[in-house]
Amino acid sequence: QLQLVESGGGLVQPGGSLTLSCAASGFTLDYYAVGWFSQAPGKEREGVSRISRSGGSTNYADSVKVRFTIFRDNAKNTVYLQMNNLEPEDTAVYYCNAYQLASDYWGQGTQVTVSS
Repeated sequence: QLQLVESGGGLVQPGGSLTLSCAASGFTLDYYAVGWFSQAPGKEREGVSRISRSGGSTNYADSVKVRFTIFRDNAKNTVYLQMNNLEPEDTAVYYCNAYQLASDYWGQGTQVTVSS
């Protein structure tokens, strides 16, 4: 079965850190660029960060620049999102998306809640 599985979400205090993982099974993630998206309650899903197939190119939303880092370990078939200095506004369900011209895959999401 071809799927992406996110993990690593949870409840964290403001200023805390989390590392999200996006693991692929049934296909090789090397062939895909990967993006992380967030969806807060009542809001549309929006892009947070993305990384190229090789990992040599990355992009970030202005709201997370400096605080978040996306990286990948193709040997582990996994992409990560390191989130530092988390803010209550970062509270959302986070999804990863692996995409190429012919196909794309979405995970089921992992909840991140930033609250004191």
